[in-house]
Amino acid sequence: MPQQPGLMTFLSKQQIVAKSGFNRWLIAPAAIAIHMCIGSVYAWSIFNPPLIKQFGVVASSAGDWSFSSVVWIFSTAIVFLGLAAAIGGKWLEEVGPRATGFLAACLWGGGFIIGSIGISSHELWMIYLGYGVVGGCGLGLAYVTPVSTLIRWFPDRRGMATGIAIMGFGGGAMIAAPLKTYLLKHFYQAPEYLGKTADINLVTEGGRRFAEIAGSKVEVVIASVTDMAKLPVPGPEGVYVIGTGDTGVASVFITLGVLYFIVMTIAAFSFRVPAKGWKPEGWVSPAANESAKSLVTDDHVHIDQALKTPQFYRLWIVLCFNVTAGIGVIGVAKTMITDIFGPSLPDIVDASFAATYVLMISVFNMSGRFIWASLSDYIGRKNTYHIFFALGILLYVSIPYIATQASINPAVTWLVMFYAVTMIIFTMYGGGFATIPAYLADIFGTMHVGGIHGRLLTAWSTAGILGPFVITYLRQNSVESAINALVARIDPAAFQEKFGASVSHLQELVDAKTVSISKLMEISPVGTIDPTPTLYNSTMYAMACLLLIAFFANLTLRKVDSKHHVHNSHPELEIDGVK
Repeated sequence: MPQQPGLMTFLSKQQIVAKSGFNRWLIAPAAIAIHMCIGSVYAWSIFNPPLIKQFGVVASSAGDWSFSSVVWIFSTAIVFLGLAAAIGGKWLEEVGPRATGFLAACLWGGGFIIGSIGISSHELWMIYLGYGVVGGCGLGLAYVTPVSTLIRWFPDRRGMATGIAIMGFGGGAMIAAPLKTYLLKHFYQAPEYLGKTADINLVTEGGRRFAEIAGSKVEVVIASVTDMAKLPVPGPEGVYVIGTGDTGVASVFITLGVLYFIVMTIAAFSFRVPAKGWKPEGWVSPAANESAKSLVTDDHVHIDQALKTPQFYRLWIVLCFNVTAGIGVIGVAKTMITDIFGPSLPDIVDASFAATYVLMISVFNMSGRFIWASLSDYIGRKNTYHIFFALGILLYVSIPYIATQASINPAVTWLVMFYAVTMIIFTMYGGGFATIPAYLADIFGTMHVGGIHGRLLTAWSTAGILGPFVITYLRQNSVESAINALVARIDPAAFQEKFGASVSHLQELVDAKTVSISKLMEISPVGTIDPTPTLYNSTMYAMACLLLIAFFANLTLRKVDSKHHVHNSHPELEIDGVK
């Protein structure tokens, strides 16, 4: 009997060469499915609130993780996305899209499973290892595989092809946001409720709050009306026992891990590669676009030679700073809109509204990827990025003004303006990702564009660190300044009565999460303006500065010198079968 092929044979590139007459449009759904699964990373901010309340559930307790510690999980995943794409891009060409797609499914789904174990055991490093490192590697392989495959099947519609695949990545959160919200609500269990604050005998020790019940002390958290409005299942304000409920996030991780593995595996097994020499019937390679004539080349640059050109590093800056400006906001999107408008418009900006906001980010991110990439075919890639940066600067600096006005004069108008401004920003953020592969092909040719694209994605990895670092560092400085300013206006006696400790213990109370801006506002003098909406002002100005640098990097891009072309730098190589 003939030997049955093993798994590696089944996954090999030789086994998936398409037969004559294969419908290339069948590749598109598989590519979109994979990108939509990994695109759920954009809805990470939905996990932030439950992760920082694992013990307290309704409010953060002293033993819970801080916001600044969990937000880096998202950053870690993006860092390893870029690293895996840079390394795996070249490997993809050797083994084919089915093998890399299946490995990506194992890593992305497995990362969720490992992360769920870390959540259940309250081991933060396991979440970083699972979702961040293992899952991030899955992200990188899953990102480059569909793009590389579609470019080969659609040489006549390169921009559209990359737009389709990368649009799926941007649209992943469109499905993930409501799915995660639903699952969190399904698995949520409220902690034990003791009653209203006035009815419970509370004491403060070491910055922590305790309730005296039947002669014993039980550690508790005090949830305000605002805190309860942010929960998947709202409940009464008051005192809750720590460690008696469940945010449900660990169960959500397990569910999503299994689901994503199944979908991505099916999609990976659907991939085919065109036969050598295949091209669309009647297609002839078009001449260079006149509007981008100074950059577009018909020559090719070797992947290793590309790293020796100034164009590669200028494009690296272009992508890095464009992504940094957007990724820092996306990672904390749900928290930011709640911070800015939650205090002034609590009846509108509740948990449901914030989840919908994350969904709309995905919609506009996804739309921008297809629209801007398609538009770049007509106005040129360079001009497209000029728009991203010039318009982006204006939009980013407008956010502090909107936030300040919202705190002074709460009105739905400011919310609408904020919504519109951020959605335009997210279209350009997504458009930058979808346009960069075509930009690279214009400048370096198509011979190694997939591998060059993978290496350029290290800019995404850098942005994954830089963006959240800037936004969390500057936000934390703003929080500390706001707390000190509020305490200076509050009667020390009122502070003592509210928190069970004097002002001299302020830092201890802040570290234990007993004191926060929202709790201080409850005892602030009448007329005190809530500083929460302005916490992101300095961050927005910093992002605008980064876009200005990127603008000049893009402005100075020129055509690659002919000495870097393959026929000069690597004359021994063959291109399309011709030496």
